[in-house]
Amino acid sequence: MTVKVVVDSTSDIPDRTARELGITVVPTYVVFGGKAYRDRLDISEDELYEKLVNDSVYPTTSVPSPQDFADVYNKLARETDCIVSIHPTSKASGVYTSALMGKELVKGKCRIEVMDSLLVAMSCGLIAIAAAREANAGASPERVVELVRKSIPRMHLLIMLDTLKYLVKGGRLGKGYGLLGSVLKVKPLLTVREGKAALVGVARTKTSAVKRLYDFPAGFPEVSDIALSYTTDHEEAQRLAEQIKARFPRATFYLTRVGPVLGTHAGPGGMAVIVREAGEG
Repeated sequence: MTVKVVVDSTSDIPDRTARELGITVVPTYVVFGGKAYRDRLDISEDELYEKLVNDSVYPTTSVPSPQDFADVYNKLARETDCIVSIHPTSKASGVYTSALMGKELVKGKCRIEVMDSLLVAMSCGLIAIAAAREANAGASPERVVELVRKSIPRMHLLIMLDTLKYLVKGGRLGKGYGLLGSVLKVKPLLTVREGKAALVGVARTKTSAVKRLYDFPAGFPEVSDIALSYTTDHEEAQRLAEQIKARFPRATFYLTRVGPVLGTHAGPGGMAVIVREAGEG
């Protein structure tokens, strides 16, 4: 039996990697004043961040419709025996629920496993990449699903934001958190715990925050994959990427850009380091 992997665009998997591994990406949406833009198709990262800073209308985000997922599942059902569809935490996004509804629209055409990663961004993306590699090597559906489930607790994420105001505006954090960064002039550090964003510390300067990102993978005994995601500062991200790769030469490394939908909540100046621990599965 063949297995195909599906994600949504918030996974931030590089386009080239998705093409090489045969991963299907379903676009999510950014909405400005009632006009919806498909993530990375109708609006680029640069366009999003420019509008985010300068547009008087604050954007919202929207998940793919159940029919969006059904259309993808119907197409893949003609090519495969099993679809493994991996999505961000259902505690912060409606993508997982929409994918489940899409599955019901194509029920019976092939096996479809819709999986809640309890994660975000390239935390979800690294799991999907591992699943696609396993599927392309001929693994059974059961093996691919097991790999996804076992990988979830082995994913670790540290996020540095320039400000929390975009997360607060988007309703991902309470208004009280908005004082951090804007008033106290510190760089917030966050992670995702049990499917929800959690503040884990602050750094007094951006330099010290970046140092925390650099040191983050060293906190794990054995690292399989590392991803560095950034919103706007490519040069700084590239420098940090080279430093991390030199420190962890055996790990598979990905440098990715945060797409328009997640960028709406992260804002300019953000970076994150994601680690997948080595281990069974």
